[in-house]
Amino acid sequence: MNIEDYREFCLSLGADIEEKLPFQKFKNGEGVLVFYVLCEQSEQVRAHGHMFSFFDCNDFSVISLKCQPERIEELKAQHDCIGNPYNESPKHWIGIDPGNAPDELLKELTRNSYEIVKNKYKKK
Repeated sequence: MNIEDYREFCLSLGADIEEKLPFQKFKNGEGVLVFYVLCEQSEQVRAHGHMFSFFDCNDFSVISLKCQPERIEELKAQHDCIGNPYNESPKHWIGIDPGNAPDELLKELTRNSYEIVKNKYKKK
């Protein structure tokens, strides 16, 4: 999947998604595009949201996604395109190579990441 198709897919997951380039002040972070789930817990949280996917627009070789900890090792064993995330805890995040991942796997894992964040931070 190419970068623009992936971006469109992320934005299509729900009306509660926002994209930003939040790391522009950091060296090597200016091209990192982050997708957030805007949550309903408080005005402050709603303003910032919670990340579910991010990648470097200048090097589209790893997309970092949230994942259930109990699934991570099995996914890595089953798919060569899955490894460690970029700059996040490998306990709760995976990295996936969009150039080598089947589109359906990438979509399923992205949707899963979105649902993890949405379900964790929805208004209770």
